[in-house]
Amino acid sequence: MKPGFVTSASLSEGVGRALEISLRGTDELLPQDEWIRKLQRSEATGTPLRIKLGLDPTAPDIHIGHTVVLNKMRQLQDLGHTVIFLIGDFTTTIGDPSGRNTTRPPLTREQIEANAQTYYRQASLVLDPARTEIRYNSEWSDPLGARGMIQLAAKYTVARMMEREDFNKRFKAGQSISVHEFLYPLMQGYDSVALRSDLELGGTDQKFNLLMGRHLQQEYGQEPQCILTMPLLEGLDGVEKMSKSKNNYIGISEDPNTMFAKVLSISDTLMWRWYTLLSFKSIAEIAALKAEVEAGRNPKDAKVALAKEITARFHSIPLADAAEQDFINRSKGGVPDEIPELNLSGAPLGIAQLLKQAGLAPSTSEGNRLIDGGGVRIDSSVVSDKGLKLPAGSYVVQVGKRKFARVHLA
Repeated sequence: MKPGFVTSASLSEGVGRALEISLRGTDELLPQDEWIRKLQRSEATGTPLRIKLGLDPTAPDIHIGHTVVLNKMRQLQDLGHTVIFLIGDFTTTIGDPSGRNTTRPPLTREQIEANAQTYYRQASLVLDPARTEIRYNSEWSDPLGARGMIQLAAKYTVARMMEREDFNKRFKAGQSISVHEFLYPLMQGYDSVALRSDLELGGTDQKFNLLMGRHLQQEYGQEPQCILTMPLLEGLDGVEKMSKSKNNYIGISEDPNTMFAKVLSISDTLMWRWYTLLSFKSIAEIAALKAEVEAGRNPKDAKVALAKEITARFHSIPLADAAEQDFINRSKGGVPDEIPELNLSGAPLGIAQLLKQAGLAPSTSEGNRLIDGGGVRIDSSVVSDKGLKLPAGSYVVQVGKRKFARVHLA
């Protein structure tokens, strides 16, 4: 055993609970013994630890996969520690090379500012805004200047930078690496110096950048932060990581009915991983629920509870309840209480053209494909004739399980 290593048997109840919460769903917590000592010091002195999460506003919206790290921040926030939500308005101008096989094109200042406007509002759906410190890394990065940047760059070697997996692969493959990309991990690490961070969180793809923070804090004479990496959440397919490009995501700004239905679409196996990474239920509560399912309770009950919890977090409890009822109505072949209404002209109108004009299909050819697949209903009856022309009148048009419209055709 290492000198000074703390055993679990020597932990107080409060520190033991904090460690358990820290480790829940975590990929790595490094170094764990240092984190325990920080927790013990915090408990003894009553001084909250400073816990940092940095997000670059590279897109205007986030999906629930991004909230895995935010959930961990909320759990640590509820223990009484200081949570710092860092918006990387400066680092975004460089572009994070993590996991990239090409140079990431930097965004313009206008794009960054537009995206940053939504980030805190979205993060506040998970974090407690009243107890969250909001910072922008341009606060200290802009004043650093050229001289300060050169002095910072002198604190790390090119050899160690090239140990980074994505840089190493690109170099061996003869792919370009721009010099400014070396600045990204340095600037992210310098954020930890500026904020005197005790713990920094990130996805597993951020490990190199997080360790850079530890190195630079030591270079600047500070106690190094610990790092905590969270796994990347699998999407609706249960295979690939959640991604808009793979269309296996749930956007946190999606309507409650769609959000609820998407959660219910995941597999029973994936459900428990989502519980661990996304639910605010305690480990004991999740274990008890899993035991009930293993003893014969319908797993759908647990999935409905998860769907309602996630939907309520990003909308409200009444809207989550309404989404559940909407799902029940749809599963019974019923029509939701509220569906879009629109007026169309041109009767008699071909069914594929109607689907396109109603926004239920992107094109007439896709409309015909949906009809061939049996996915189109008019007033609850399946449409099988692609040549169908509808006369003037009002119709409830359904595509798939979740798309409805009440069309008034003249």
